[in-house]
Amino acid sequence: MTGARVGSALTDEQAAVRDLVEEFAAEEVRPTAAEADETETFPEDVWDGLAELGLTGLTVPEEYGGFGADETTYAVANEALAHGSLAVATALSVHCLATSCIAEFGTEAQREAWLPEMAETGRPVGMFCLSEPQAGSNPAQMSTTATHDPEADEYVLNGEKQWITNGKRGGVAIVFAKVASEGGDDGEAAPDDDAITQFLVPADIEGFEVGKKEEKLGLRASDTTGITFDDCRVPAENRLTEEGKGLSAAFRTLTEGRIGIAAQAVGVAQAALDEATSYAEEREQFDRPIGDIQTIRHKLAEMSTDVSAARLLVREACRQAEAGEDYRVAASKAKYRASEAAMSVTNEAVQIHGGYGYTTEFDVERLYRDAKITEIYEGTTEIQKTIIARGVFGE
Repeated sequence: MTGARVGSALTDEQAAVRDLVEEFAAEEVRPTAAEADETETFPEDVWDGLAELGLTGLTVPEEYGGFGADETTYAVANEALAHGSLAVATALSVHCLATSCIAEFGTEAQREAWLPEMAETGRPVGMFCLSEPQAGSNPAQMSTTATHDPEADEYVLNGEKQWITNGKRGGVAIVFAKVASEGGDDGEAAPDDDAITQFLVPADIEGFEVGKKEEKLGLRASDTTGITFDDCRVPAENRLTEEGKGLSAAFRTLTEGRIGIAAQAVGVAQAALDEATSYAEEREQFDRPIGDIQTIRHKLAEMSTDVSAARLLVREACRQAEAGEDYRVAASKAKYRASEAAMSVTNEAVQIHGGYGYTTEFDVERLYRDAKITEIYEGTTEIQKTIIARGVFGE
């Protein structure tokens, strides 16, 4: 994965993490990726390996047994892991979203109760429950409610979430719901649009129901489900933010997460470039390697440039985040351009492979299918353009 070294300079520690994850991805992740995709089964032994390396605690502060990674370290780890398998990288990034929410918004008691084990063993696996069937790009329109029961000092959750990564294997969920105020016109509790709040919900609690596993175009080894809350009673002490502060917390978490997704898109694109380059060196037509044909060389030149440009945008977003700057636009630029690069580079990689690229015999077919999701999850391309445009106009 030599191309991963093209970009702004890394510190010795960041480079060491990158090298560690690259080696693990090459030796343990990539060899299992095709079978995991075909069988739609998550490789739990790989997850255990991630925990042994401390990667399940990437975003957990050191005082709770985690790595306490900065944005650049998080990005290079995601890129290297996605080079091996985007499904594994996605599962880890969502787990890290959950630990980040607990670390940033949780009480000391919540952090001590959950973070050490999630960092050390990777279990319980974290989930992030924001999207709903009718509220994807606009989470403010969510309909899941949390009604406070003052006598029991509990919140009663009702509603449905969709597109939940780690849905089947997850053990704890960060759930966003509208706190329902008492005494509506009909005497029933009414959800308050300004009272979105986040809760820490164990998956084994009564009323927490996991739906069917989605059959997807790509990312097949990563389980994606819906989750329904049916009078799910959560202790008030499991509330992560003040009532009404959940949506702003979600946006902050997603902005951080977009850098990770952008880095993953770079990893997928780099993997496709590497595969196409190797194939061009080995495949012969007209008595010479196709890598000697100018048309193929130009394709590879464009692909390499797209990968490097996307990586630099990711690094710039990391730099702004670490400098304490407002990096929302930079994160959106990185995700937008990196996901576009992932799609274009994997498409060209399939083309360079010709008919073989359309078969499951070669990894580029899987990379092509996986790349599409990077344009959709954690904010679609259209949402990223909207955020970028606001930055252009200084809004």
